[in-house]
Amino acid sequence: MGQLDQRVAVVIGGHSGFGEAIVRRFAAEGARVAIAARRTDLVNLAANEVGGRGYTCDITLDDDVAALVSAVEADFGRIDIAVNCAGYEQSTPIADLTPEKLTAMQAVQFTGAIYCMRRFGNSMAASGGGSFLSISSQTAHSPAVGLAAYGSSKAGVEYATKIAAVEYGPMNVRFNCVASGLIETPMTARIFQVKPAIQALQELTPLRRMGSSHDIAKAAFFFCSDEGAFVTGQTLCVDGGATLHGLPTAFHYADAARRYAESADNDAGGAS
Repeated sequence: MGQLDQRVAVVIGGHSGFGEAIVRRFAAEGARVAIAARRTDLVNLAANEVGGRGYTCDITLDDDVAALVSAVEADFGRIDIAVNCAGYEQSTPIADLTPEKLTAMQAVQFTGAIYCMRRFGNSMAASGGGSFLSISSQTAHSPAVGLAAYGSSKAGVEYATKIAAVEYGPMNVRFNCVASGLIETPMTARIFQVKPAIQALQELTPLRRMGSSHDIAKAAFFFCSDEGAFVTGQTLCVDGGATLHGLPTAFHYADAARRYAESADNDAGGAS
């Protein structure tokens, strides 16, 4: 028997990345898992692998979120845990941030997140309580060039989480956030192909390594299990301490690229 035995957990974006790791951890702890995302094929595939159920939902549409909550309630009887891992990231300098780009970013990262907090929060309040977790980012705490829309939307979610914790606390519904450092997922895979960039990030991270989706899943388990039963309105940075130093600047990237190139040249010379 796991620590989430028979609890009903909904993971939005649970078909890949952080969400997939969280789904697997929750399922291993005995939770009955519902996975939601835009693509029906990917959701059903992920659900079948862990013995859960799949649901199609676009969180930018409030009616979709309401329908998701109603469907899970009908299938499982209640909702004990909800985790929002839905993500959308597009690096764009403020000078090039068009209304269309800003609207698309905010629709997923902020407006959709609030829809989820409200709909799931109301459901849990009506059934005696629960835990809602949002996945945030270190960019909500450290400036990242090109990520004004992304980082500000995550910061907004963290602020809304504090308000939700106060408003829903009397109904025994907890709201928390996990702010992730840069971790390799399908959304960030292209960044990890740039070795000098990863080298620069590691050098500014006190633990001198990159994290994994499993690190995020462990934090999610804490917040959503009885281990975190007296914790609400909080954000936990799971980033190896990266926010303590701040994110790399153009200088850090250039210096790392130079040293990476020198190392590659030396390796080539030694092999000849």
